[in-house]
Amino acid sequence: MREIVLDTETTGFDPESGDRIVEIGAVELMGHVATGKTYHQYINPEREMPQEAFEVHGLGDDFLRDKPKFAQVGQAFVDFIGDAKLVIHNAAFDIKFLNAELKWMGLPQIPWEQAIDTLAIARKRFPGSPASLDALCRRFNIDNSSRTLHGALLDSEILAEVYLELIGGRQPDFGLSTSAQKSAGDRSGEWVPRPRPTPLASRLTAEEAAAHAEFVAKLGDDALWIKS
Repeated sequence: MREIVLDTETTGFDPESGDRIVEIGAVELMGHVATGKTYHQYINPEREMPQEAFEVHGLGDDFLRDKPKFAQVGQAFVDFIGDAKLVIHNAAFDIKFLNAELKWMGLPQIPWEQAIDTLAIARKRFPGSPASLDALCRRFNIDNSSRTLHGALLDSEILAEVYLELIGGRQPDFGLSTSAQKSAGDRSGEWVPRPRPTPLASRLTAEEAAAHAEFVAKLGDDALWIKS
């Protein structure tokens, strides 16, 4: 199962009032495991950055001036996410902005059903408790010390860890399944873990290995270690 953990930074709160996306960050998960594949793009919003927004993410007019416009990168973003589930904290906000940008490009909208809202999951699991990304990092002992300002890619990486905790831990099935179940649109064949290039050295000392060999020899020819 392919999932994309996603975050955006914007110039404000309402695309219909002229606010735009200025950064998109996304992390790919396959079977709840990060593949190392990411998407990250700064975007020229074609307008001035309000001071309130600048204080949140630190992306100013001078920095964004030479970045591509959304119309130049929108198709590449759509190609990256495909039909994967989108894991987003407060999904309504990001989907609203993404769909506005896609609409202005004449591209299909992202259906709400494609989003997984971690804010809603957190509020259901911990009713009455703070459910911000920082609060969830504190709850799950996730290091977010580098998050001095909001940043879409960094926040996506942190949210990926939070999401795995919310759904039951960072190793949800411990790889015990003997057969992979594929659904329509599943791209799990695109990535498989590579074998370790150099095997780990044995942690047994020479004395421990000799003692084990002596113990096995006393068990006779029917010992399991000798047969194997």
